[in-house]
Parts: sequence; structure tokens; C-alpha cells
Amino acid sequence: MNFDEIAPGVHVLRYPVLDVNVTLIVGAEAAMVVDTLATPSQALELVAAIRTVTDRPLTVVNTHAHFDHCFGNAVVVEASPGATVRAHPSTVEAFAGDGVQLRRAAYEEARTLAPEIADQVATTVLWAPDTAVAEQETVELGDRTVVLHYFGRGHTAGDLVVHVPDAATVVAGDLVEEGAPPSFSDSYPLEWPDTLTGVLALQPSVVVPGHGAVVNRDFVGQQRADLSRLEWLIRDGDRVGAPAETVAAEAPFPREAALTAVRRGYAALAGTL
Repeated sequence: MNFDEIAPGVHVLRYPVLDVNVTLIVGAEAAMVVDTLATPSQALELVAAIRTVTDRPLTVVNTHAHFDHCFGNAVVVEASPGATVRAHPSTVEAFAGDGVQLRRAAYEEARTLAPEIADQVATTVLWAPDTAVAEQETVELGDRTVVLHYFGRGHTAGDLVVHVPDAATVVAGDLVEEGAPPSFSDSYPLEWPDTLTGVLALQPSVVVPGHGAVVNRDFVGQQRADLSRLEWLIRDGDRVGAPAETVAAEAPFPREAALTAVRRGYAALAGTL
């Protein structure tokens, strides 16, 4: 398992289970790890891969609270004592109460998406983020600056975006998906297009999606256009009282994914989401 350098000092590891990406940003004095995979054993592999690239102290960012992006926190922090873990306040909140509800939901999702790791997910010792980023924070890694942004709700309530200005690179988490449709299970489909507008305003040349191959700004623009079309299908469907199934059939995404999005959009318009 190896990192590929996609821009100067920016490395991506594409993990085969769930095709999830981890990004390593290396500076002169420290390195940043964006997301930490799904289980302790995966995270141990991740740490080994990190140490083939850099031995610098680590700081961690969780793009959001889904298990495949943050359940490896404890292992990564233990590999770099004193490391901070940054996340949006809603992600921090998801770890409350020893993360019982988070772990339960993760286990059920893993049983469907990756049953071979479900038992490990259920017993993972969680490490909650300790530094909340509500809107924006600048992190210095020595000779380079990384900026964390929150542009609004989309894939979840708390999607952090990581911008590496000197490499024209953005790590978008699951706000952007390659190789599969966006996941709408915890989404805010009426707000997602505007959130991607914030990502595009950073003018990235390279974008790391939460899953799949690295993409460019044009890819993100097309995904934003598809999500915008979905948004207006939902709004128009709600206005005329169209069944969710009818609206989903017109959406630019597979039926089951679109149906979930339409139902959540209708719930948002009804004030119940």
C-alpha cells in the first residue's frame, strides 16, 4: 500500500476497501493526514505507508464523521503523540457519549458496504477530534500553509474542505465522488450545490475526492451541475406534489441514490430535516 504524489508534497493513498482516499500533505516541520480509514488494522497499514514518505510530526483532519474516514484516528494519533485532530463541530458532536450511536450506525453501514470489516468497525476504539473548525482555520506546516474551510452542508452536516494553495490542490472528502454516485444517506441535497460552489471558488487544479480517482475542477463543475439539477427537480416536485419516485426517475443519478436524495430534500422543505 503506497502513496502517490499528485502535486508537490501532496500524496494520496487510494485504499482498496471502499476505494477511499487518504491525503498526506508534507511540510518542512510537520505533515497533515486527511482522514484515517475505517479500522485499526487499516490505520496501521496507513501509518506504515506514511512513514515511508515522512517522519515529521502529524496533524490529522477528519473531513466528516463517516466511519471509513475517521475510525483510524486512535492509531494515527498514537503514532505521533500530541497530534491534534481537527473536524467540523458536527463531526466532534458525533463522537459524543463515547461514540455509541456513531459506532452502531457505522456497524450497520459496514455490514452492507464491507461486511468483511463490520466486526472490526463495531469494536474500534474511537478517538474524538479535539479541535473544532466551524468556518475556517489556517494550519502552518513549516514552509507551507494549509487552509481548512467549511462551506456549508452537503454530503453531511459537517464536510471540511482542505486547501493547499501552493499546490493548487483541494481535498474535498465526500463532497466529491469519483467512480460512484454521491452518497445521500446523511445529505442535504438542496444545499450541496452551493457548498460545491465554495469549493470551485478556490480554483483548484487538482481535487481529491473522498473515493475514487483524483479529478480536476471540470469534474467538480459537472458534479455540481448534476446536483443543481437534482435540487431543482426536488423543489419543483415538492411544489406540485409529485411522488418522490417520479422525481427520482428524472434525476441524473441512479434511482436508489436519487430516491434517497429526493426524500431528504422533501423532508428539508417540510422542515423535518
